[in-house]
Amino acid sequence: MSRLSYEAFLAQRKEIIQQEESRALGADIVLTEDETKVNEFVMKLKKAELEEGFNAPVEFAPSRHFFQVLDKISQSPLYQLLRKMPKGGILHTHDTAMGNTDAIIQATHREHLWQSGDFGGSNPIHYRFSKTKPAPIDGAGEWHLVSDIRKELGSEKYDLNVKNLLSLFHQDPHHAYHCVNHVWSKFAQIFITLEPLVTYKPVWDEYYLHALEQTYADNVCYVEFRGLLPPVYDLEGKIYTSEEIVQNYIDLTEQFQQAHPDFVGVKFIYAPLRIVDDNTYAQYFDTAEKLHKRFPTFMAGFDLVGQEDLGRPFTDVNDRLLNMSPTIQFFFHAGETNWCGLSDDNLIDAILLGTKRIGHGFAAVKHPRVLEEIKKRNICIELNPISNQVLKLVDDMRNHVGAILFSDNYPVVVSSDDPAFWCASPLSHDFYVAFLGLASARQDLRLLKKLALNSIEYSAMSPAEKDEAKQKWTVAWNKFIAETLKSIS
Repeated sequence: MSRLSYEAFLAQRKEIIQQEESRALGADIVLTEDETKVNEFVMKLKKAELEEGFNAPVEFAPSRHFFQVLDKISQSPLYQLLRKMPKGGILHTHDTAMGNTDAIIQATHREHLWQSGDFGGSNPIHYRFSKTKPAPIDGAGEWHLVSDIRKELGSEKYDLNVKNLLSLFHQDPHHAYHCVNHVWSKFAQIFITLEPLVTYKPVWDEYYLHALEQTYADNVCYVEFRGLLPPVYDLEGKIYTSEEIVQNYIDLTEQFQQAHPDFVGVKFIYAPLRIVDDNTYAQYFDTAEKLHKRFPTFMAGFDLVGQEDLGRPFTDVNDRLLNMSPTIQFFFHAGETNWCGLSDDNLIDAILLGTKRIGHGFAAVKHPRVLEEIKKRNICIELNPISNQVLKLVDDMRNHVGAILFSDNYPVVVSSDDPAFWCASPLSHDFYVAFLGLASARQDLRLLKKLALNSIEYSAMSPAEKDEAKQKWTVAWNKFIAETLKSIS
């Protein structure tokens, strides 16, 4: 067989590149004249960072651990532009980790807060709001008023200790967390420490509104968050029911929307832990049915959360999940693992159970039939790139499996998972690493616009709600394009 002529070689090379570009996520977006001008500016910023990284790989932020380049990213002109860009909605985040620690730190200044254990000591830290000294906890230290500890340590030092306690952030993350199980153990401990702080009713309300304010400031107009519905309490001894907690979410959301009429709204996904016994699972399913019946529009659906490798697989509960009310939508975490043929088989179950979206789906690219079904059934994968790096599924964002999904127009969105625990913005940091690290060097503003539109299209909103959301987002998007064009002219 003879070789190609040089002219034929060049023609076929050009054809393959064009065919790949036509299959990439966002290729179907047609930019307006103004968007095209803004796109030239966006790509100028992107190419500058790509060239810097190509010539000096250690300078390429997405190739390094997020904790090591957080300051560098925050100074990036591309990141600053993405902060201003209307990004649509966040479809994968968790209620007690979607804001930042500022509201929690402020909560420790409240009266009636008790602490057991010392910072840096052998006993874990426990908190509790109470008018009187709480009952002893087995294996824990003596209870002391936080106000007294704060006086002893100094207020600034105390606040810094709380910030470090409630974050995975570390200057040397590779040595601080030596394996997936290790970082997940610290991750789970943060939730345990945080819970009695954030579930005090005044703090619960304050934290939720604070998280919405931060999300709105990050130019996100819609949120679907997962929640375990832990017991919320007050100083009078009242324990709020799951129905009361959800109603409270609705009331606070309406309050926020009244103050921010261009904010589209919020929906809730009930997402308890997957590593429990059968009796607890039965309680979960019962709670899900009750919440769905009482709050059919606010409660988007059901999920199970926690470390997938150590949690119970779907095979333990598939029969009961199939017997749940058919109007309850599933949004399952699945494939959040590096393994193949083990816990990642949850992907197969999630699809057959009828999940509307897949949380993470990191292992999906190892399953060709799963990928076929994802496209066939139009199941959206919720990519959470920074979370995947922090929780040790990938070191270098250029190796993130989302790159494959971006390259062949899979139904995906970019979300942030638990940004408070890694000192990230509600969504902009994940957009930055996805656009610069996961996406092809050729993918441009069309990809960013497609991701924003996908976050509306694959949401749990009704068709009428989606239409309203697209209208509000389009107004914000056009304003962003006009203001950007003005600033670069």
